[in-house]
Amino acid sequence: MVLVRLLVLSLFQASLVGSQPTQSPRQASSSPQPTGEQTPLSTGNLSFPWSRLRLPRYIIPLHYHLHLHPDLTTLSFTGSVQIQIHVQNNTNWVVLHSKGLQISKATVLDQNLDHLSDQVLPVLHNPAHEQAAIFSPRVLSGGQKYFLYIEFGAELAEGFYGFYRSSYRTSTGETRTIASTHFEPTSARMAFPCFDEPSFKANFSIRIRRKPEHISLSNMPIEKTVEVNGGLLEDHFAVSVKMSTYLVAFVICDFKSVTATTSSGVKVSIYAAPEKWQQTHYALEVAVKILDFYEKYFNILYPLPKQDLIAIPDFESGAMENWGLTTYRETSLLFDPLTSSVSDKLWVTMVIGHELAHQWFGNLVTMEWWNDIWLKEGFARYMEYISVEATYPELRVEEYLLHTCFAAVGRDSFNSSRPISSPAESPTQIKEMFDTVSYDKGACVLHMLRHFLSDDVFQSGIVRYLRKYSYSNARNQDLWDSLANTCSEEDFVSGKHCYSSGQASKNAYLFAGEHLDLTAMMNTWTLQKGIPLITVTRKGSHLLLRQERFLRSILHSDPRWSSLQQGYLWHIPLTYKTDTSSTIHRHLMATHTDRVHVGEEVGWVKVNTDMTGYYVVHYEGNGWDELTKLLRENHTALSYKDRTHLIHNAFQLVTAGRLSLDKALDLMGYLQLETHTVPLLEGLGYLEAFYRIVEKRDAHDLTHGLRRYMLHFFREVIDQQTWSDRGSVSERRLRSEVLSLACHLDDPPCLERARQSFRDWLQSNGTLNLPTDVAETVYSVGAQDEHGWASLFHTYTISLSEAQKHKILSALASSRDTNKLQRLLELGLEGKVIRSQDLSSLILMVARNPQGHHLAWNYVKKHWDTLVQKFQLGSFCIINIIIGTTGQFSSPEELTEVQLFFQSIKEQASQLRATQVALDNVQKNVLWVQRNLGTLRDWLNEQMN
Repeated sequence: MVLVRLLVLSLFQASLVGSQPTQSPRQASSSPQPTGEQTPLSTGNLSFPWSRLRLPRYIIPLHYHLHLHPDLTTLSFTGSVQIQIHVQNNTNWVVLHSKGLQISKATVLDQNLDHLSDQVLPVLHNPAHEQAAIFSPRVLSGGQKYFLYIEFGAELAEGFYGFYRSSYRTSTGETRTIASTHFEPTSARMAFPCFDEPSFKANFSIRIRRKPEHISLSNMPIEKTVEVNGGLLEDHFAVSVKMSTYLVAFVICDFKSVTATTSSGVKVSIYAAPEKWQQTHYALEVAVKILDFYEKYFNILYPLPKQDLIAIPDFESGAMENWGLTTYRETSLLFDPLTSSVSDKLWVTMVIGHELAHQWFGNLVTMEWWNDIWLKEGFARYMEYISVEATYPELRVEEYLLHTCFAAVGRDSFNSSRPISSPAESPTQIKEMFDTVSYDKGACVLHMLRHFLSDDVFQSGIVRYLRKYSYSNARNQDLWDSLANTCSEEDFVSGKHCYSSGQASKNAYLFAGEHLDLTAMMNTWTLQKGIPLITVTRKGSHLLLRQERFLRSILHSDPRWSSLQQGYLWHIPLTYKTDTSSTIHRHLMATHTDRVHVGEEVGWVKVNTDMTGYYVVHYEGNGWDELTKLLRENHTALSYKDRTHLIHNAFQLVTAGRLSLDKALDLMGYLQLETHTVPLLEGLGYLEAFYRIVEKRDAHDLTHGLRRYMLHFFREVIDQQTWSDRGSVSERRLRSEVLSLACHLDDPPCLERARQSFRDWLQSNGTLNLPTDVAETVYSVGAQDEHGWASLFHTYTISLSEAQKHKILSALASSRDTNKLQRLLELGLEGKVIRSQDLSSLILMVARNPQGHHLAWNYVKKHWDTLVQKFQLGSFCIINIIIGTTGQFSSPEELTEVQLFFQSIKEQASQLRATQVALDNVQKNVLWVQRNLGTLRDWLNEQMN
């Protein structure tokens, strides 16, 4: 629930502590101040003039002159901002955003920089809406421009939002402090008073005061540096392009950098703490390559002279796309060849691809409001795959896109899901939009659309979209209009995809011989929640098709089922293959039932070729039996993507009560013949998921039986793995996953080899570099005894590699000693040895441990208020903690316990979708256990006897 009650507050009278910026009143490039002593104007009976969460539209910011002086000793900052505004209607009030700032002075000047009042103007605050209102006794006239001048100050924030403090330790034990920003989505208002909404784009001129031993960075390059009083330096940055406030950034630090130049002359620099400078070189290579790729792909030059990428020691999310100064968690930017695995390398490459895509999607063209955040996040997630596939084909990034879509299906098949484009008004609601639906479903819907339109049409459409809305804002409809080729630009005329003007206005496309309204089609994917299930029935020479909403947490027999199906219909671009040709057949399904002709001679049919479509497929009758037979007799008749898709769909249908577990397990039986990593890991992943649920229950016979079966069935795959870093990316990924699971299942050869490697590592005093792909497995086995755990903990405290520290932390959290797990959680909360940024990951690591399962949940309940204070309600950390700690609960008693806790925090829980997602997830687990444990036990007995 969003509080909309109007707060009437008196003027905040407190004056600033610390030095005020010294500026000349009349310098055009600096902020003017009133001359002489001024008396504050009485607030009288003034009350806050605005009751809505969003700002009024009658004042438009044009240009911010921002001057900041952060003090890294007192951990505070002072500043001033002069905002040129364009007033649309006559008014006495300027309402803008401010959160946690002490505003000491506010005044309004005309275009000649003359004050409209000889008194300091009253400032009223509405903390519930994070707004401030400045009253001008003289009316501001519609159609005129003015300057709003404000002086302010605050503490450098704790946490990860606004203008906040971060620190790092050198190898000699010295702690050094830096100051950095993270404004997305609604935290620029914590650093300076501003119009903090994405559609209020403006130019920014920024000046930052610092000590000589520090450097300052911002979106633009430094134009000049001048000496000021007290031995300080002041950096003057070039005027920015027109952009939203959430993209403004500045960092004050003592970091070092490496630099290169793109083919078009953009200067690219990677910044990191001085002792981590050697870990920046891979990121520099990636950033230059991908920036070059995007300039060609989008056919639009990157508009700034430089692009800085900086690794911030304390950073909540993975990275942030601030224009010209992208900020990263250290694990997302730094690559140490000695301790970073191939998965770490892929992650760094993908994250850089994501943030640089944002320089066009999000920065150049910004969503009008946060309800359409997928327009930047879905695109950036999808462009990761396109850019990395083009620049680093050896990373085989296309193998990971399936899992992005599987993650989306997992969330979207709960009733608690949401449409891609959803209302979001409060900061908490807006933060919660940064989720699987915006990122992963957004990317998968774009993937489907790209295959539907063809690569060329998709690419030319998004180029048209970017050109048309550059330095502006866009909505869903603007994207569909751009993709529907209207032939308005000669460059984009294509005989195949451009019709007469009459047809073009209807967004007409040719697909499988049919005309289509693109907007109508895409609205079914972005304006309604959920994912369709296509049920396929073979009848003679035809396939009978039926679509419905796919749900996993509510079974067909549930009384609510019918009402939850009402009103759902998708326009689905179906694809399918048969055994009679290699042709990919296409059909647009826009009705609840449909039929397609395949011919009498067809043996098998596989629908949703390579899972380019975002839908689940169920084969009625003997359809699954035919596909199981095909996989056993000739699995390479299907692509590895189709094989993976069949495994995924089968087990999803088991959860939904549409397919029996034994049929899904039988389908997977062919995996002993499988040589491709992706389907192997998909099947192994489901068995591991079952194992992790049953090992947390009192079902020792089942736990033992499943362990025996997995080690027997995958024996050959396990034995083929080497304890090295050799091979292709796919082979290395398989090795890492398979050996990790084998040791978790207490496989004697795996444990013996891991223990020997750990002993060798201990004897070298940590100087031996373990193969990076198996290091985490070796650490985890070594962490099970007292000496091993203590040695790893010591290495964790001194390591300069965040990649290594993450592996060690995971190993420490795998201990069977609950006292050690409790100690880790306490250290995470304290935030010194284990950084607060890693706390949410640590909680999930402990929750994954059978010994830490309930420990983590009880810890979250006990420290809930502290966690919300650290990470903010609605943040992805809080969402991950809620869903992650409850994710493997599977009993009715555990479901009741979760419900009771959510009731106890009802006011906060009511603001979060994540609480309902967590409940849906536990309900799904309860149903799965009730329906399938018996079947699993019987099937295992049959296989092992």
